[in-house]
Amino acid sequence: MTSSAISAIEKTTMRKVFWRIIPYTFIIYVISYLDRANIGYAALEMNKELALSAEAFGFAGGIFFIGYFLFEVPSNVALQKYGARIWISRILLTWGIIATLTGFAQNATQLYILRFLLGVAEAGFFPGVIIYLTYWFREKEQATTVAYFTAAIPVSFLLGAPLSTFIMDYLAGYGLSGWRWMLVLEGVPAFAAGIFNFFYMTDRPENAKWLKPEERDWLIKELAADHAIRKNVKQLGLFKAITNPKVLFLSAIYFIYQVGNLGIGLWMPQIVKDFDGHLSNFQVGLISMIPYAVATVVMVLWSYNSDRTGERQKHTAIPLLIAAAALALTGLSRNPYLAVTLISISLAGIYAFKSPFWSLPGLFLTRSTAAVSIAAINSIGNLGGFVGPYTMGAIKAWTGGAFGGLLFLSGLLLLSFLMTWFMRVAATDGNQEQVANTETTASRA
Repeated sequence: MTSSAISAIEKTTMRKVFWRIIPYTFIIYVISYLDRANIGYAALEMNKELALSAEAFGFAGGIFFIGYFLFEVPSNVALQKYGARIWISRILLTWGIIATLTGFAQNATQLYILRFLLGVAEAGFFPGVIIYLTYWFREKEQATTVAYFTAAIPVSFLLGAPLSTFIMDYLAGYGLSGWRWMLVLEGVPAFAAGIFNFFYMTDRPENAKWLKPEERDWLIKELAADHAIRKNVKQLGLFKAITNPKVLFLSAIYFIYQVGNLGIGLWMPQIVKDFDGHLSNFQVGLISMIPYAVATVVMVLWSYNSDRTGERQKHTAIPLLIAAAALALTGLSRNPYLAVTLISISLAGIYAFKSPFWSLPGLFLTRSTAAVSIAAINSIGNLGGFVGPYTMGAIKAWTGGAFGGLLFLSGLLLLSFLMTWFMRVAATDGNQEQVANTETTASRA
C-alpha cells in the first residue's frame, strides 16, 4: 500500500473515530458533572428550606466524593471485566435514578445519604472513559482528545448555570419548589443515556462495525504499534499499580488540586451572589457562565499545544501557578468586575491542567496498568472534593465571607504546582518491571 493510500485511510479512520466517540462521551460527561455540581445552584434555595448551615452544605457537597473514593477502583476493575458498554450503561442508569431522588430529600440526613450514593453510582465513570479513549486514540492524540472530553466540565457549568437557575426561578408546582424540580429534571437525562449507551457504545476497534474492514485493520495495527514503541513503561499487578510511588505522588497532587478546584466550583454561585445580594438566581447563573466560557477555550487550546509539542509536565504545572495567583488576587479583591475576571483566569488555569495531567501516567505505565492507576489517582485525588467544599464552608462560617477560603485554596494550588514542577515522571530503561497483568490479578482478587 502506498504512503498516500495509508495517509488517506488514517485521515478517514480517525475522523470517523473522533466523531463517533468524542461528541458522545462529551455529552454524557456534561450530564455527569451537571448532576454532581447542580447542588451548588440548589443551595441558593435549598439551604434555607432544609435549614442547612454553611458547614452542613459543605458536607453535603463533599460527601459525594467519599462514596466516589470507596468504589472508584472496584468500579474500574469491573469495567475491565465487563467492558465499557455494559458498565458505563450501569453507571448512567444508577446515577440517573439517585440524582432524581435527591430532589425529594426532606432533611439534611436524607441529602447526605443520597449524595453519598450518587458518588457510589458514578464511581469509575471518569477514569473508565479516559482508559476507553486509549483504546481508540494514539498517544500523540491523547491530550487533545482528553481535552475535548474533559471540556465537558466547564461546559456543564456553562450550560448548567442558566439552565439550573432558570428552572429554579420559573418552575414550581405539585408541592415541589424550584430547586427540587431542577434536581429531578436534570437527573432524567442520565437515566435515558444509560439505555442509549447500551446500544451505541462500541467496546474496542475490533468490534467497530461502523468502520470498513481496512480502516479497522489499520487502526488495530496502529494502536498496537503505538503501544509497542513505549519501551520504558511498566506493567504492574493490581496492588503494585495502586501503590507505585509515582502513582501515589500523582494522587497527592490531584488531591491538593481537587481541594482548590471543587472548593471553587460548588461555592461559585454563592460567591457571585455575595457580590450583589439583589441578584436573582437566574442572574447569578448568567454571571457564573463567564468564567467557564473562558476556561473551556483555554483548556482546549492549551491541550492542543501540549500534543503539538509533545511536552506534558510543564503543561501540567504552569496552569496551576497561574490559577493560584489569580485566585489569591480574587480573595483580596472587593471589586465584583475584577473578581469575575480573576476567577475566569483562575478557572482557565485549573481546567488547562487536566488533560496534560492525565497523560502523565502513560509516560511510565502500560495501558492495562494505567487503567487501574488512573482510577486510583482519581479516587484518592477526589477526596479533595470532600475537603474543598467543607473547608470553604467552615472558613465562610468563621470569617463571615468566602474570601479567606479563596486565599486558602490558592495556597493549595501553589503547592500542587511545586509538586508537579519538580517531580520526576519519565520511566528509565533500567527501571522496567514485568509481573502478572492487571486483569489477571484483578480477577484473582
